[in-house]
Amino acid sequence: MKILIVHYHRFELWQAPAWMCERLQRAFPQIKFVQLPNYDRVPQEIADTDILIGWSIKPEQFLTALKLKWIHSPAAAVHQLMFPELIKSSVVVTNSREVHGPVVAEHAIALVLALAKRIPQAVRYQAKKEWAQETLWYEHPRPREISGDTVVVIGMGGIGREFTTRAKALGMKALAVRENPKKGAEGADDVFGAGQLDEVLPQADYVLLCTPVTPATTGIINRARLARMKPDAYLLNVGRGPLVDEPALLEALQNRRIAGAALDVFVEEPLPSDSPFWSLDNLLITPHTAAVTERLWERHYQLIVENLTRFLAGRPLLYEVDKERGY
Repeated sequence: MKILIVHYHRFELWQAPAWMCERLQRAFPQIKFVQLPNYDRVPQEIADTDILIGWSIKPEQFLTALKLKWIHSPAAAVHQLMFPELIKSSVVVTNSREVHGPVVAEHAIALVLALAKRIPQAVRYQAKKEWAQETLWYEHPRPREISGDTVVVIGMGGIGREFTTRAKALGMKALAVRENPKKGAEGADDVFGAGQLDEVLPQADYVLLCTPVTPATTGIINRARLARMKPDAYLLNVGRGPLVDEPALLEALQNRRIAGAALDVFVEEPLPSDSPFWSLDNLLITPHTAAVTERLWERHYQLIVENLTRFLAGRPLLYEVDKERGY
């Protein structure tokens, strides 16, 4: 059996570290592990690969991978793998949704608090050596408490569940929106189907996007839905850029149709230096750092070991993706 590890990214933390292959080889000496530093040799190596650990493969490469049985993505989002040839195949896809859940949820809580307490504005006044107590009070929206506020959580996977637990502990009311509300509220105060989003949005003080990107969720926050939000509500996106109609959001922020936003992700990353988003004083930008943690790859390793053990024993794998739904 051969396992190919190829997980290249320009950001070092997103790359599988060299020790990953070494530790896996020691743990499973009966398996051949090959780890590539980039994608150059994928066409040569994929043909006799049984398991791929990586977040992407080209359709033409997939068609030559006749032995491939399982793809494990070290990302939570797998939309880049959802091409027709793979969807129709018997190849199993798993993702790392629970690996990223706790740390991204922490980041989302930090964004909520930063917006509520007007931290970005305070930092700007600090840079100008201005004691802005009265200024911050008279600006709109004012600094406020989050206890008692309502957050609408769109997507109740690993991130949504972990965020809801933390938000509830801080006294917030959480309303969950998910494709299948029959799966339950997962700790939220109430749960709604995706078709009920329009009626839920006017209740929100904060709207958190942490749902996968699918044809149904692409552009889920558009001009019409931004118009349904309260003028003093905030939008937060720690999912993926395509969940938001960016031109519509830009217009809403420029016209102060909503209080503000916090975005960790964008359609184009890195965000171009000439993007008008950079100059908005009611937008908090974090550069796709919600999942950044020194513990990241140790968590990945533990999940891979658990699932590989299950695979060899013929047991169900953790976090298998429904390829028809895309998550």
